[in-house]
Amino acid sequence: MMEFGKKTYIMGILNVTPDSFSDGGEFTNVDNAIKHALEMVEQGADIIDIGAESTRPGFIEVDADTEIKRLIPVIEALKIKTNALISVDTYKSEVARKAMQSGADIINDVWGFQKDTKMAEVAAEFNCPAVVMHNQTGTDYSIEIMQSIKDFFEKTIEIALKAGMKRNQLILDPGIGFGKTPEQNMYVMKRLEELKCFGLPILLGTSRKSMLGKILDLPPKERVEGTIATTVMGIIQGVDIVRVHDVKENLRAAMVTDAIYRKENQ
Repeated sequence: MMEFGKKTYIMGILNVTPDSFSDGGEFTNVDNAIKHALEMVEQGADIIDIGAESTRPGFIEVDADTEIKRLIPVIEALKIKTNALISVDTYKSEVARKAMQSGADIINDVWGFQKDTKMAEVAAEFNCPAVVMHNQTGTDYSIEIMQSIKDFFEKTIEIALKAGMKRNQLILDPGIGFGKTPEQNMYVMKRLEELKCFGLPILLGTSRKSMLGKILDLPPKERVEGTIATTVMGIIQGVDIVRVHDVKENLRAAMVTDAIYRKENQ
């Protein structure tokens, strides 16, 4: 499905939610959502990541039925209109199963199988790749943060294997913006390379996030250049997928960085 190491894959963000921090309410209409997804594919997105529940700080939780009703029409339409991979951004196994049955290719779980452990069973059932993100409630860490992230992933890998998944189905996401202060996010960004110790692909999601807002003192939609900077930093440290709102700009930055830093793999 994806051959890691030779290029950086671009995951375009499609929020079909009324309250996402950056583009909430823009793509709740199915036709608008599909149009935007196809625009991102045209700009070079390899994957469209569809989320039907905001996970921004202070988000309002929605039930599985609401999430499914928002997701499924978009997934089904996109399967007809594009060959791009479709990822479903959810931490509920019920939603993930319905999405996979409707044609999704990848599960993207912001709780790394540790909120709903049946998520790993769904991934095993459909033999699909799964992005497992580091997360926690609050920003206090009893041990050094990178070690805490590694411990979290060790537990996630254990859950996955016990559920019948293959290790190589997993893609690790350090969870920039989740359970971390802006300063902690910056610290993790500097040390992304350490996560290569697992021998698994890494996804980086920094697009328009509050860490960049703190640095730039700009609203979300004016953080494109900041996002690009983190995309380049991530690729240099071994990131394989970047999850972004602004596909065209980040793809161009990734192409240049790949040409220089992945040259020996091409």
